[in-house]
Amino acid sequence: MSGKAFIDTNVFVYGVDSKTPGVKRDVANGLIRSALAGHRSVISWQVIQEFMNVATGKLASSLSISDAHEYLNSVFRLMIVVQPSVDLFSDALDIRTRYKISWYDSLIIAAAAEANCPVVYTEDLQHGAKFGGVRIENPFRV
Repeated sequence: MSGKAFIDTNVFVYGVDSKTPGVKRDVANGLIRSALAGHRSVISWQVIQEFMNVATGKLASSLSISDAHEYLNSVFRLMIVVQPSVDLFSDALDIRTRYKISWYDSLIIAAAAEANCPVVYTEDLQHGAKFGGVRIENPFRV
């Protein structure tokens, strides 16, 4: 990964989920390692909330609270975090209206745009799609 990029929740979930196929988990963990080494990765409060919800309860191999604290401190703390604001929500509403995408996807795009990230790594939106100055890349695409 080169330059500043926004990483969506699914990348982090695949990195810790023992049920994720090995290749996909390897891609996720490689992207996370690269993100941490480059110190130019961006997430939002939403990514942390979604990850903690899934990783501490919904996965068959849920993280313990102790492991969740460790992940929070060793991974998320080292990334740029876009905070919620009225402006962010307003931008997300405009994105939702313009592109007809879900509220949560609109929040991700708005957060990436606010942080001046030209790329969002996710599999939740179509690979190659552009939302203003933000392009979607699916790191798991074959």
